[in-house]
Amino acid sequence: MSRKVRSTIHPFEEPLATHWHSPGKRIASFDPDTVFRRAIDDHLHVIEQLSQQQHLLESIAARMIEALLSGGKVFWCGNGGSAADCQHLAAEFVGRFRRERRGLASIALTTDTSILTAIGNDYGFDEIFRRQVEALCAPGDVLVAISTSGKSSNVCTALNQAKKMGVFTVGFTGSGGGEVARICDIALTVASEETARIQEAHIVVGHLLCDCVDLALYSSDAGWRETSDER
Repeated sequence: MSRKVRSTIHPFEEPLATHWHSPGKRIASFDPDTVFRRAIDDHLHVIEQLSQQQHLLESIAARMIEALLSGGKVFWCGNGGSAADCQHLAAEFVGRFRRERRGLASIALTTDTSILTAIGNDYGFDEIFRRQVEALCAPGDVLVAISTSGKSSNVCTALNQAKKMGVFTVGFTGSGGGEVARICDIALTVASEETARIQEAHIVVGHLLCDCVDLALYSSDAGWRETSDER
């Protein structure tokens, strides 16, 4: 009786296209190189265009620095992938980005499940950020609202509340800006209509702001630099 010998070739050593099928199912063929190359090319094109908005980034960073030096906070809100960006960037402020310095006051309004579900249940999803802005923000604080479409109703509602309270409002959006860009004090719009590319640009923008704020406070003589003895 002959024995079947299993191939010793690892499946990922063969061309990827040969694995996009299963018995009895027909799946359209495609060239993986084209998919990856196009995504990378589109990403680079979008990121390169951010340099045209450097003046906006400088203005946003300046307002964040002013708020933090005055004892204020930087708040963040958004939905889905934008919510993930919010807590990512708040963590960079509270923890650290590139330099050892004191923790910076920053809160993502996307993370407390008890608050989010209580407000959502009692008042509706459009209120989940507005109610937190009302409770937590103060004049001189900064609220960054992230929305790839610029149309998120709960984000727009939060921005309107923040403006009533004297909070400086910033929007990260995609092409066109939507209602978010119309409401906020400064809107940074990414020149793309593709959600993935917009989100990639938003996190680059967030990191640039973290770097600016870090450097400004670390270099200041206001006691923001942290030594090992203070930890």
